[in-house]
Amino acid sequence: MKGLNWPRLRPWVQAGFLALFFFLFLETTYRGRDEILYPVNLFLRFDPLILLSALLSTREIPWAMLPALAVVVLTLILGRAFCGWVCPLGTINHFLSRFGPSRPASSRWKYWILFGLLGSSLLGVQLVGFLDPLSLLIRSLTLAVEPVWNLAGHAIFGGLYEHGVEVFEPLYAFLKEYVLSLRQPLYHQALLVGLIFAAVLLLNLFRPRFWCTHLCPLGALLGLITLLSPLRRWVSSECNLCGLCEARCPSGAASSKEGRWEASECLLCGRCQTLCPKGAVSFGFSLRGREVVEGVDLGRRKIIASIGAGMLLAPLFKVNASPSRGNTLIRPPGSLPEEEFLKRCVRCGECMKVCLTGGIQPAVFEAGIEGVWTPRLDFDLGYCQYACTLCGQVCPTGAIRELTPEEKARTRIGLAHIDRSRCIPWSQGVDCIVCEEHCPTPEKAIKFISGEVLTLKGRRRVKLPVVDYGLCIGCGICQYKCPLEDRPAIVVTPFGASRGGGFLLPA
Repeated sequence: MKGLNWPRLRPWVQAGFLALFFFLFLETTYRGRDEILYPVNLFLRFDPLILLSALLSTREIPWAMLPALAVVVLTLILGRAFCGWVCPLGTINHFLSRFGPSRPASSRWKYWILFGLLGSSLLGVQLVGFLDPLSLLIRSLTLAVEPVWNLAGHAIFGGLYEHGVEVFEPLYAFLKEYVLSLRQPLYHQALLVGLIFAAVLLLNLFRPRFWCTHLCPLGALLGLITLLSPLRRWVSSECNLCGLCEARCPSGAASSKEGRWEASECLLCGRCQTLCPKGAVSFGFSLRGREVVEGVDLGRRKIIASIGAGMLLAPLFKVNASPSRGNTLIRPPGSLPEEEFLKRCVRCGECMKVCLTGGIQPAVFEAGIEGVWTPRLDFDLGYCQYACTLCGQVCPTGAIRELTPEEKARTRIGLAHIDRSRCIPWSQGVDCIVCEEHCPTPEKAIKFISGEVLTLKGRRRVKLPVVDYGLCIGCGICQYKCPLEDRPAIVVTPFGASRGGGFLLPA
């Protein structure tokens, strides 16, 4: 491994994986058919932290996440190569670190965060999704970044076209086809998620790869696995303790003091080997330990304290009061029963990204603190398209089951209810057929009955809409399309919803 020029090769590998990540992110969308052609959740399914937390919280093997074992094997051989060469958030942090001061440092904080998250998972509270780097990146791009670039793209090219500048029309057509969406994405909490993401990126101006070295729980997990790797860094007697490796190490793993090396912090960038003026640094494999390799001195008490803190924190998420009445929480079709759903959902935002109407939104406190940023349906912003099964196709953990079109058509996510005091025909005696017209079920779930309504001009006979509860699946299009602007006269509630395939409408 001594003759390999790692710093020259590494940017190309990083750029390749980053390009793959963004390609899969852009393909997480509706392309005119109810099928996702690419494994868009590939990076999430290769995440060992999500695999471990799902295993602890559900006490079941998450079969869909087993590809993450490949990253474990890679780490056992090459150390934290995933962090230094593959992770898209790590690549972005690496690029931004070029603009900040070169003050490498490592921190034990990420290990305490890791043990705390795993401690909460032991009690069935899934908090990993808040800080897992892949979930954080996809959620941030979906809720905050994509809406901004979509708005800016349409505004810039639309403005040029209005002023007669058509030279960029081919580029605009390409962007509309593959990058921009026709529907402007709008999400609750976009500003908050965007500010958090901006903070993660701006911290690189304070310390290089601050997130990776100080906060990332996935990096901490891979760092612990690295301690079992046979990969070693050796420093020969030619070393003159110039300190160059220590000053230029992006993760603070290398030390000029007696050639010490923290294997758990090393990103395998190879910079110390290529920069050494004496050629004293080399990497290789050995089954025997060397005194130059430092372990992670975490301390037994601190580990127990971190796990205990996570276990103490978990019940607080569970006992937080959430309203049992007036609760309008509706999960996407195919969602598991609520308790199991919360154990699996990692808040990655894939289902929100792929929803073609924008109806899937991040929850605030509708499901308590435990459910923050988990997906819910907001029928004031969108609806559940009758023939769409995309959200189940992209969910990496199975919190939302993949449904066939036939199952989806028979799965009830709620029931529509008409407020007769606000409904135009019922309250004003004026015909309105919007809800019935848009109802997508083969046999309309909204029907009309003929009746008389008392108005200021006397009694009028009109067509009065009613809901057939045996046919309604709660898709929400009636609520979304209701012409009343302030508050719809027909609303969908979670009453009667089937979760986890426990109830299907008759075929």
